[in-house]
Amino acid sequence: MFAHLSYDVAHLIGATVLMAGFGLLYQRRLQAVLNTFAFQALALAAAAGWQAHVQNAPHLWATAGIALVFKALLVPFALHWLVERLGIHRTVETALSIGWTMIVGVALVALSIMLVLPVTAGAAALTRESLALAMSVVLLGLLMMITRHNAVTQVVGFMALENGLILAAVSAKGMPLVVEISIAFSVLVAMILFGIFFFRIRERFDSLDVQYLETFRGDRQ
Repeated sequence: MFAHLSYDVAHLIGATVLMAGFGLLYQRRLQAVLNTFAFQALALAAAAGWQAHVQNAPHLWATAGIALVFKALLVPFALHWLVERLGIHRTVETALSIGWTMIVGVALVALSIMLVLPVTAGAAALTRESLALAMSVVLLGLLMMITRHNAVTQVVGFMALENGLILAAVSAKGMPLVVEISIAFSVLVAMILFGIFFFRIRERFDSLDVQYLETFRGDRQ
């Protein structure tokens, strides 16, 4: 009975992380994007905590705490502060329409399942399907980076991609704590660099739309 419960709860939490990835693709306003990312990070922390309980791996509780503090609280707060500081309150431009973006997202999820499940045929069912969900989250984050013009939303896409990597790490038994700590440290460093990057772009171009960078380089006429 407990085995079935742990299986179902793990799938529910993993599916919540995945659906939040679709929510990021669907949102058009920056504040909604940041709130959705915070929700995804909160679901990721819950996934890490549940895996810590199921696997009897105390170090995963540290991963859950890192995801909760850094990704669900500090990173969204910092991005909200940057948005307020830079005065960005408009709708985000997209390279594809929302409808086509969602269709491509569904296709990427199907691709993840087709790639991951055969490769992990020898693993436990929970591990295989959790890795398929994690791969889907990674590809959705990459899709967000490709289809968004605003630098802030591209950073959120990068962070969402990294959420998928953490979900994969906590789903695989025996993953050492140093992996999660190194990921959290890289996120902290990336946030500092991205903040400097945002201010420099805004100072130079008076906008965070990366299309202005292409125009400045002469790539667009």
